[in-house]
Amino acid sequence: MTDTRSTALLAGYDLLSRALAPFAPLLLRRRLAAGKEDPDRWPEKLGQASHPRPRGRLIWVHAVSVGESLSVLPLLERLVAPGGAEGRAQVLLTTGTLTSARLLAARAPEGVIHQFAPLDLPGALARFLDHWRPDVAVMVESEFWPRLLRAVAARGIPLLLVNARISDRSARAWARVPATARALLGRFRAITVPDAATAARLGALGVPADRLHVVGALKSAAGRLPVDETEKARLAACLGGRPCWLAASTHPGEEALIAEALAAGAQSMGARSSRPGPLLILAPRHPERGPALRAELSARGLRVAQRALGQDPGPDTDIYLADTLGEMGLWFDLSPVAFIGGSLVAVGGHNAYEPALHGAAILHGPMVSNFADLYARLDAAGGARCVDSPAALAAAVADLGADGAARAQMVAQARAVLAAETDPLAATAALIAASLSPR
Repeated sequence: MTDTRSTALLAGYDLLSRALAPFAPLLLRRRLAAGKEDPDRWPEKLGQASHPRPRGRLIWVHAVSVGESLSVLPLLERLVAPGGAEGRAQVLLTTGTLTSARLLAARAPEGVIHQFAPLDLPGALARFLDHWRPDVAVMVESEFWPRLLRAVAARGIPLLLVNARISDRSARAWARVPATARALLGRFRAITVPDAATAARLGALGVPADRLHVVGALKSAAGRLPVDETEKARLAACLGGRPCWLAASTHPGEEALIAEALAAGAQSMGARSSRPGPLLILAPRHPERGPALRAELSARGLRVAQRALGQDPGPDTDIYLADTLGEMGLWFDLSPVAFIGGSLVAVGGHNAYEPALHGAAILHGPMVSNFADLYARLDAAGGARCVDSPAALAAAVADLGADGAARAQMVAQARAVLAAETDPLAATAALIAASLSPR
């Protein structure tokens, strides 16, 4: 197998990371001062564990941020469930962001130990691996940290990549450095992918066919998101029967387009002295952007109520800014129509499983490379609709808002598409169990 040091790119990364290592504590302290690190746990990123290693075999699962962490929750529940080979092992989950840590504090199954992932630096990784000594390392989606992969492999720890994602754009970029791609991807003993298209992209980058397993998307195994039913009833009363729609997991640059759609929808209604238009619930992917988003939207003349400030939507509110964590299920339940963000800008889109489970008709933009196969099937079956401009988004929201039968048909078709997918949990858990180092 090609060593990671065999390419100039990885050799340069190796030298740069060594040079930057002494400055890591200073960088983390600056982030701490800016509120971007946990004041009690930031040393975990330097490999200083805040929890003892449990006895017995240990499965290490690494999911860098919020999206990956949520996608892996069903797998974590399976791994810590009683019975089965993998059930006799303990589970360590690492993430990289403060937001993901806060979310997992409420959502992670009992029995899962959470730590912040070590920085991809020599000392941090050595301390982390010396303490935890995992029996198998499971990376989620697209975690290809060069030093981490080399350090884990050097200790003989089996490496797996689950729910692997690689867009056409990323595949083309990796293809320009084929030796680097082979050096990194070749470290994985097994890779699970959601669809054949992803398997083909990874195969073209040199991953042997016998290491690729098409099992479906982990997110498809998840149930409904948690919903505070009391708060749902209270907000429904605040709305007083006023219709609403949701823009979920939006990204910078996208909110401006959604605001244009809101303006186009208001203009198409004409004079509306007797009844306000539908309320937009705007839930940005990163809630910490709330204050800046409020300022941006208010500057457009839109009336904004901000969830993080404890404000409720009133009859004259244009946008309810849902800038909080862990409440997406509530917004899906309240909104008959949901636009899934990251798809009008070059992010690659987000999954459509959650809105379908909550009964929301699904709209999305054209940039859905992260879930291209899923959206192609949903669109073909009439379970989702692609909108490529603010005007198209406004028209779709108006059409579906006025046609309950069309909404119900879209939801039914979406659920039928998702129900036809294979269950990825058993296959993924079996691969992890088979890779556990014997003791």
